[in-house]
Formats: sequence, C-alpha cells, structure tokens
Amino acid sequence: MWIKICGLNDPATARAIAELRPNAVGLNFYEKSVRCVSQDIARQIVDSLPAEIQAVGVFVDPAAAFVQQTVIRCGLGGVQIHASGPSDSLSELNDASQEYNTGPVRIRAFHVGSHDLNVLAEYFDRDRVRPFPADAFLVDAQIDGKFGGTGKMVSWDLLRNEYRRQEWPPLILAGGLRPENVGEAIEAVRPWGVDVASGVESSPGIKDVALVARFIEEARRAFAKLESTQKPATP
Repeated sequence: MWIKICGLNDPATARAIAELRPNAVGLNFYEKSVRCVSQDIARQIVDSLPAEIQAVGVFVDPAAAFVQQTVIRCGLGGVQIHASGPSDSLSELNDASQEYNTGPVRIRAFHVGSHDLNVLAEYFDRDRVRPFPADAFLVDAQIDGKFGGTGKMVSWDLLRNEYRRQEWPPLILAGGLRPENVGEAIEAVRPWGVDVASGVESSPGIKDVALVARFIEEARRAFAKLESTQKPATP
C-alpha cells in the first residue's frame, strides 16, 4: 500500500495533510503547472513532514543537474520524471535521495492512451540495463500537452490486462482518481500504489483536506481488501 498526494504547494495545508499520514506527497517543480512550487516553499514543506512521509519531487524534461540540486536543497526522498520523448535524465541520477528514502526513489511517469502499453515495454527494455533503473512506473492518462493533474482517467482494463506485473517495476496508478472511485480503481487494476492531485482539490492547485482524508480512507480500505487475497510486489 502506497498512497501519494501530489501537487502540494502550501506549508499549512501540507501540515494538515501530513496528519492524515499518506505514504508520500508530491512537490511539483514544473513551471507551467498550476501546482508548481518554489524550492524555498518545498523545503518548508519537507521540513514539516514526519520522517515516515516521503517527499517526491515531480519534474518534466529536467536536466539531471537541476534534479540533483533540487533533491539536495529541498531534502527530497524521491523523484518522479515525466518526459515528452523516449529519453529522460532518470538513469543519470545518483543516490542523492537515498538518505531520505521511505519509498521508491526513481519513479518514471508515463501517459498512455487506450490501445497498448508499448511505450512502457520499450522503456523497460532500455532502462533495465542502466546503472540506476526506475523503482516504479506511474501511469496516467495521455492528454496532449499535459503532464498529469488533468483529472482524466487511464484505461483500467488496459492496465489490468496488459501490465507485466512479474517483469516490470511496481505500478502506481494515477489519472482521474477521486475519493468516490479510488476503491473501485484499486480493485480493478490491483496497483502497488495510487497517486492523486486534482481529485482532492476544491479548485485547481488548492487541496481540500477533507477530500484528501476521504481519499486516503477509501484507498486504505481497498488496499486492505486486496492484500487479504494477494500480496502486491514491492520496489
């Protein structure tokens, strides 16, 4: 069970969410995102988190040097890389975030359509021989020009039937999740973890703590039911 609340950008809200004990929070460093956070604010948020809550930096097409610098300056426990093409800087990152690690250190995000998971298969074949491969794959809906936080859903049937659980890294499900459907999504897809941003917001970029609490409660209930019948893979 791994639950990540993504797109935190306010220290006071982050402290309230931390009391709900998600496994991780996401801090978005993509300047074009409504959820973008400065390094100074990100450091304030990280410093307010209990040690057991992982802070994951979210980046889009970043230079490895920028990611490394941000990890160190902000005290991040992991990174989530989105890329507009097949290449990314994930394999160039060293173990700078291991000091704070309480979950997957390197998350590669993918945006997929409704037809196949070929982009994941092709990436995995390249990535597994690199010195620092991905610890987990996050899968979101494909929306042209967007890198998450759209509220659009990825095909649950596609992931349930085509994700190579015994071969690929653990699956983190994102895209269109809300308190009302996260339980159904976990039951249908059987992911290792879930990620939510817009589904727990009162308006774009503004987290609703009550919605976050409901989301975490429903996700935990569904994961507990899942784990009673099978044991998901761990990174």
